[in-house]
Amino acid sequence: MSVQLTSPQFKGNARRALADPQLQKALGNVGQNFVEKRRQVAAKLPEFDALCDAARDLKDHTLAHLDLYLEAYERRVTEQGGKVHWAVTSAEACHVVLDICKRVGAKNVTKGKSMISEEIGLNDFLAANGISPVETDLGEYIIQLRHEPPSHIIAPAVHLNKEQIEADFRRAHQSLPPGRNLEAPTALLAEARSVLREKFLAADVGITGANFLIAETGSSVIVTNEGNGDLTQTLPKVHIVLASIEKIVPTLEDVSTLLRLLARSATGQEMTAYTSFSTGPRRSGDPDGPGEYHVVILDNGRSAMLGGQFREMLRCIRCGACMNHCPVYHAVGGHAYGWVYPGPMGAVLTPALVGIDKAGHLPNASTFCGRCEEICPVRIPLPKLMRHWREREFERHLAPAAARWGLGIWAYFVRRPRLYRLVTRIAMRTLSLLGSRRGRLKWLPLARGWTRHRDFPAPEGHTFQSRWKRRARYMP
Repeated sequence: MSVQLTSPQFKGNARRALADPQLQKALGNVGQNFVEKRRQVAAKLPEFDALCDAARDLKDHTLAHLDLYLEAYERRVTEQGGKVHWAVTSAEACHVVLDICKRVGAKNVTKGKSMISEEIGLNDFLAANGISPVETDLGEYIIQLRHEPPSHIIAPAVHLNKEQIEADFRRAHQSLPPGRNLEAPTALLAEARSVLREKFLAADVGITGANFLIAETGSSVIVTNEGNGDLTQTLPKVHIVLASIEKIVPTLEDVSTLLRLLARSATGQEMTAYTSFSTGPRRSGDPDGPGEYHVVILDNGRSAMLGGQFREMLRCIRCGACMNHCPVYHAVGGHAYGWVYPGPMGAVLTPALVGIDKAGHLPNASTFCGRCEEICPVRIPLPKLMRHWREREFERHLAPAAARWGLGIWAYFVRRPRLYRLVTRIAMRTLSLLGSRRGRLKWLPLARGWTRHRDFPAPEGHTFQSRWKRRARYMP
């Protein structure tokens, strides 16, 4: 399904997520399954930080020469017998895929996990044109049955529990015996395999995403833990790769650097179970493989980011570490963000792709604790980029009126230092007196969003400036 843009309703989405006990229970698994594993596996690699620096420099170099590497990649793909298609917009990318499918008479399409296909709404587009797409990644398959978008870029069904998935399988797989036992997770997995096996064999076209595109060889790279990507790209007669322009990497050696970081940052593995390189269609003498190999490379607003403040966001390798460590994501999950990309990376990327007027709430959905920047394997300064979006939102008068007025009042005082010191001194002393009994305040005017859920610590009574001034008097 195409993902309905609901990011303008982030606050309402978040309130519903906070009130959903099942979702809150499921989100508790994010820290256990991702954060701790990532910490352990990174600690075992002494050169992990050095690899992060190397990956940052590698991505910066590639982005600085992106046109040259994209052209080199196209030449190598063509030499290998494949074809590269360039798409400026989502609509163009969808039509390229549809034209290929129609030309070969495809009715059934299997899909490996692809966030680009989610971004362009490919599934709904193909279905509307008489072609049946089936997601083969287990998490993607589950949410396809539920007609939901992914809630995480590497674990699409992380918001669900086993009982929900069992109910979905019983509803969707009605040809199977109704009395079958699906209590064990292994039983659910076995049933998905048996159903998807038929889909793999019947597919006319296989569509995959790409973690990386290698300019040196013309190869696409996908990493999976299920093997579905291999079956998707080798069994059908046509293989289509969907990727965005920033996925290009110069050499095989460069890919090896990024692969050492990707799995460790994403799932806490040293390497995923399957790391698959695909280079062109089947050659003479090959035992299997597609007869045609196509790569659709999408821009969709990314080239506009290259020369601006948000260029660093294009380093992203889609590991999901930022959302795994984000307290806001932990509280509300991915669907609250209202589009394809959740978490801190979505808070920066979504406004760039759909506009700050449609995604202005997302850069504000952050505590600015800095964990996302700290654990990013390619050193993206996500808090800084979110601040840039906040500045643009304010400049275009898109921020709520109360926020604009509040900042305007604050700006009035800070431009007048003496008045600012006087007012803050009075305010601190007043708050100190109000909270003197308990040391905390349970209610404050204009701060109900805070005090509704937690007490506000009462200040000690003196501002930092006054304490510093007093200390300076006695310094030698």
